Amino acid sequence: MKQKIIFGIFLLLACQQTMAQPGFSLLTDLSTQHNFKKGQRYTVIGQTIQANFNVTPKEAVYVWFAYYSNGKFDDKLNASARRLTTNPQQISYTNQSKMRLKQISVGYKKYLLGNFEVENGISVYSSIGFGLVLGRMQNASSVTIDASLYDVPVYAGQANFKRLTIDPALGLEQYLGGDLYVYAELKCWIPTTDYPSKFILRNENAPFTGMASLGMRIRF
Repeated sequence: MKQKIIFGIFLLLACQQTMAQPGFSLLTDLSTQHNFKKGQRYTVIGQTIQANFNVTPKEAVYVWFAYYSNGKFDDKLNASARRLTTNPQQISYTNQSKMRLKQISVGYKKYLLGNFEVENGISVYSSIGFGLVLGRMQNASSVTIDASLYDVPVYAGQANFKRLTIDPALGLEQYLGGDLYVYAELKCWIPTTDYPSKFILRNENAPFTGMASLGMRIRF
């Protein structure tokens, strides 16, 4: 009985706290992503699904999930023989790569002009957050190389990797009517970790991506 009373009080306080919040919004967009890292450059499309929890009309906490299609790029590489008796001593080949990125980010959003419920004019906002990139690499060599005879700069096959990121963004928002808003946004994922992976040729500050997005926000 005591546990039920405590749970009821907790639920009541949670409901009151939720009612005290200025608002909640769901957002979705279509994005173009470009990887700026030299040797990994590609452009792909993807989507971000986001929730905004407003603590004031001008401030919100956000959480988003983003995913993108495969980015393709090639590298001209050389495999070196492990022994002096191996012939040839070097094999030149092309490594064909596919990189696919997903990300979860949590952060803070602030309206610099307007607010989340303005119904005239254009609002301007910025945000900053911390993210976790979940990446997948696929490598295929243009020729077959015996790994027991040659050292290769990057492994063939498939592997997953992770990166922590800082996620700044700047956006414009226009009221459409009802509870609908349209927004345009520029953001980037700045890697803060570069755990070495034998499946990624260039690990330092990689991937370094920028996104341009166009989407809709529904206010509740």
